Amino acid sequence: MNAEMIAALRELEREKGIAFQTILAGLEEAMASAYKSWWKQQHPDLDEETFGVRASIDPETGDLRVWIQELTEKEGAEGELVTEVVSEKEVEVTDEFKGRIGAQTAKQVIFQKLRDAEREMTYEEFAGREGDVVTGIVQAQERDRRSVLLDLGKVEALLPHTEQIPSEQIRHGERLKAYITEVRKGTKGPQIVLSRSHPGLLRKLFEMEVPEIEEGIVEIKEVAREPGHRSKIAVVSREPAVDPVGACVGPKGSRVRMVVNELRGEKVDVVPWSGDSAQFVANALQPAKVKEVITDPATQTALVIVPDYQLSLAIGKEGQNARLAARLTGWRIDIKSETQRFDEQRAPAVVTSEAVPSGSAEAATPTEESPVEGSPESEAQDVAASSADPSVAAPDEAASSGGSSVATVPEADGAEAEPAEEPVEG
Repeated sequence: MNAEMIAALRELEREKGIAFQTILAGLEEAMASAYKSWWKQQHPDLDEETFGVRASIDPETGDLRVWIQELTEKEGAEGELVTEVVSEKEVEVTDEFKGRIGAQTAKQVIFQKLRDAEREMTYEEFAGREGDVVTGIVQAQERDRRSVLLDLGKVEALLPHTEQIPSEQIRHGERLKAYITEVRKGTKGPQIVLSRSHPGLLRKLFEMEVPEIEEGIVEIKEVAREPGHRSKIAVVSREPAVDPVGACVGPKGSRVRMVVNELRGEKVDVVPWSGDSAQFVANALQPAKVKEVITDPATQTALVIVPDYQLSLAIGKEGQNARLAARLTGWRIDIKSETQRFDEQRAPAVVTSEAVPSGSAEAATPTEESPVEGSPESEAQDVAASSADPSVAAPDEAASSGGSSVATVPEADGAEAEPAEEPVEG
């Protein structure tokens, strides 16, 4: 050790950000350990447990000083053995140790400290980035043949099989965007866990593609996702002049198309968020058109009435649309067609008509020609019978009596009404 070595350590501190005192303390500890081994070789009769070595390096000149310590073991307060220093004596450091052994030890310590410092700096760089999106290059697969390693530049990150998009084909050398879910310290440096199936990835991708979201004009309120298949996001604008859905979709769908391409063709529905629960449920079921929504806050359930030809679209393939809408809104959604709802409301009227005596005026025999159930003529007769019979409650009255709220959702402009069926002659 000399003044040139001290100057080199000072330069290392400026370039790599490693504290000078940290390297100096590591050198002193390593020199003490190396000198103890060397001293044992020179004095083979000594017991390693009875002596120790303390080393000190002058931070200005770099001079190395060494002390041989006499150790003893004593019983501590709790009965454990404690090593104490009885005495210590300074010894001269020979040129042999300063040359070959000292230089090799100093080299090993400096390299180790550099590796430790780089790992710590990398960990600190990514420790606060949980929830961010990073771009990496696919490097290799893990031993399980399913997890993937992504090169992020300074460190490699792990993309577990459970966090990948189902049926996604990942090829070596391609670039992928992933969501950081966890950063933890490991023996070989920081371990970064990524995800491609996390809902936060969809949110971050829209933030990257839509300037209005980054500026705070448009806000993503809720996200529901089935990775690899379909997703829904609910957006709201803080400025009345800005359409939140249009801002996310972009000119000719350019913005949402970039997100879909990054997610390997995953369909994304952008719907407007609403503070009115009934309206929000109706919006969440898009692209299906909703006729009416009856909500029950006590049970957090919503009864949705849709036209007959919209029932399958509202439910979706294998219930996917209804399932995503329920996740997006937090409501339990029950979807029924207008015919199903009409049949449920008509059932009390049938029971009441059966209880009327045969001699009364209400017990009229049916004519030979009867309109088909669900046709406009049948609906007109049922409504007239319901209004004449006080025991049958109107739909609005029935809904209001149970403490539920009813919202009628107007159809979009230009929507065609379903053609009524012609009466069938008996």
